[in-house]
Order: sequence, then structure tokens, then C-alpha cells
Amino acid sequence: MLNSLPLFVGLRYVRARSHKFFVSFITWVSLLCVCLGVTALIVVLSVMNGLEGELRERLLALSAHARVFVSPGATAAAPDWRGVAETVRAAPNVRGASPFLEIEALAVRKPEMLPVRLRGIDPDHEGDVARIATAVVEGHLSDLTPGSDRVIVGRTIAQMLAVAPGDHITLLIPTTDADGSPQPRLREFEVAGVFDVALQDYDGVLILAALADVRAVLPNPDLRMSLHVNFADALGAPGYAATLAPLLPAGLEVRDWTQDHASYFRAIRIEKTMVALILMLIVAVAAFYLVAMLAMVVTDKRMDIAILRTLGASPRRVMAIFLIQGSVIAWFGVALGVLLGTVVGHNAGAVAAFLERLFSFQIFNSEVYVITRLPSELQLDQILWIAGIAMTITLLATLYPAYRASQVPPADALRYE
Repeated sequence: MLNSLPLFVGLRYVRARSHKFFVSFITWVSLLCVCLGVTALIVVLSVMNGLEGELRERLLALSAHARVFVSPGATAAAPDWRGVAETVRAAPNVRGASPFLEIEALAVRKPEMLPVRLRGIDPDHEGDVARIATAVVEGHLSDLTPGSDRVIVGRTIAQMLAVAPGDHITLLIPTTDADGSPQPRLREFEVAGVFDVALQDYDGVLILAALADVRAVLPNPDLRMSLHVNFADALGAPGYAATLAPLLPAGLEVRDWTQDHASYFRAIRIEKTMVALILMLIVAVAAFYLVAMLAMVVTDKRMDIAILRTLGASPRRVMAIFLIQGSVIAWFGVALGVLLGTVVGHNAGAVAAFLERLFSFQIFNSEVYVITRLPSELQLDQILWIAGIAMTITLLATLYPAYRASQVPPADALRYE
């Protein structure tokens, strides 16, 4: 429990109006720097969280939370995918499982040729079909009926090959015969629609077709089949996939979306860490101001320190006085920064829109960027560790001046006054 004398005197020094303008000025500057540093950290990280969420939604627009596939190098016979699907659907936290088949191909439409991935799906099956349907901007997913030889292509593919619904494209699909010799197959498909998820990994390489049509062009499709699995929560996919793995037959693996897209989110984590370190330097600068302010206060209060020591105050109590003064000023700045950062971070989109109207500019030009608004997502754990680190830095900054105050000799201070 805080001693009453250090608490009383420390708070009194905080409230007192110093006759030295420079000391008061540095006090306000240090408080403002702490506030701005904490605010900037919370706002910037909340915006980066929002952008990460946007990327996650777009990555999952045409893929599932996990996929079950035949292990590379497996020599067993083709699995019973119907039985595997029933096993997966019965697993806890699984909302659905749908079969799919994805192969590499070459899209040809004179004079252009484009490497693509041909994915066969079952539009009538539960699973990730609902999310795929929302990405289709021209045509309908129901057009992919078995035997129709129709496809839905990405927006970028449609632009590069200059195709529209009703046009035809030829797909060259690499296969092998019974002897293992290359045996490419040509298949003509009708473009039934176009999808757009504003992500080049899908819009520029993916073509959707009926599962039966894709199976028809492969000699042994069951070995290349897979299952798309959707869980109750996309963020819990790593744990759910680990629970699902022991239930699968031998020769099958499960891989969640965080593994498939690990490079994206690893880059985002590195960026967030570097941004946090850079912005935390603002708090470090504020700590230097705090050291300077307290050092000047100690010099200004030498007489008070000497009187307190003469009246019996121990060096520890004197040190506690200046620790309380510096901590109250710094932590008030941290609390103000957390409050301001939370409000601005929560309303970052509205604030950005207001600034765009006020200064007549666009942060994200719709002609250049896919994202036209500024997303934000506050995370309580980030706010807590930002406040904790800022408080720790500022507390450490007060230790040296407070220690110097406790070492002031009473006799010398009174002699020269």
C-alpha cells in the first residue's frame, strides 16, 4: 500500500502550477507524446487488423476452411470419398463437406494462352457453394450442370482471353496413359458466367466447372479428388483440423486454410510487428521528455527535499514522491491515448470518409484499389499490451530522476539556499 506522505506530496506536485514555464512545457509535451504514441499504435494496428480480415474473407471466398486430400506418395487404392465425406460431416465443429477436383490446365482462345486451375465442384451439394455463389457477378452457379461442359471463369481470365458468357474456350489438360506417357487432352467449354473476388490468386487462375465434367477428362479421378471442409469458425480451423485428422482413413491428410495461405499472414504479422516497434519509439521519446522534466523538478525542489529529509523522511519516501509524480503524468497520457485510440480506431472508416470529404481526396482510389473503404478491427489483447508496454517504459523513465532525488544531501541543499 502506498505511504500517505509520498502519495500526498507526489499528487500535490502534479497539481501544482510551476512558476518555471519550461518545466511545465516539457511536462505537457511528454504527456502529449505518450498520448499520441499510444493512439497511433492502437489506430494503425486496428486498421491493419481490418485489412487482414478483408484479406481473410477474400481468400475464403472461393476456398474452404480445410481440405482433405490423398497424401503425396500414397500407394493405397483410391479412397471411398462418399464414406470419407460422411465421416467428416459427423466430426465435431464441422458444418459441411463437399467434394471437389482441381487440376492444372491451359486455357486457349486464339491468340491467347493462359495457365489456369480447373476446379470441379458439385453445385447441388452442401459445403462452400453458398460463398462461391456470392462471388459470381455474371451468370449463375446452377448453370454448372453435369454434362453441360460449362464453366465460370475469373474476372481477370475473362479480360485476358476476351470472353463473355456464351463464348467458348478450349482447355488443354495434361494427363498420362496407362504406361505413364504424357497424353494431353483437349476439351471445349462454354463460358456460363464470371466471378470476381478481387484477389488475383483466384480471379486470374481459377475456372469453375461441374465435378462430373472434370472427372470425365481424367483417367483415374478418384486419386486426385479432395474434400472441402467448413468448420463452425474459420479462426478455429487449425484446432478443428487437428481433431479431424485422427478420424481419417490411412493415406489421407487434412490441411487448413492457415497453412495454405501461411505466406500472406506471415508477411502481415511481420509488418504489424515492425510498425508497432516504430510507433513505440514515440512513447520512448516521451520517456526522454519525462526524464528531463523530472530532473528539472528535482533540481527545483531541492529545498523541499532537504526539508523533508530533515523532518525524518527516508530516501525511499523521497524517491516514491517523484515516482508517483512521473507515473501519474505518464499514465494519464497512456489512459488518454487508449481512450482516444479506441474511439478513433473503432470509427476509422467514418473518420477517413470525413477527411476525404473535407480535403477532397481519396485514400483508396476505386480505380486503383479493390478496397474502397478503410476497415478497422479493434482487439482487446492488443490494446492491453500496448497500454502495458507504454506504462512500463514510462515507469522505467521515472526511476533515475527519482533515485537522484533520494540522494540529495539535506545539508548541502540547505547550505546553498
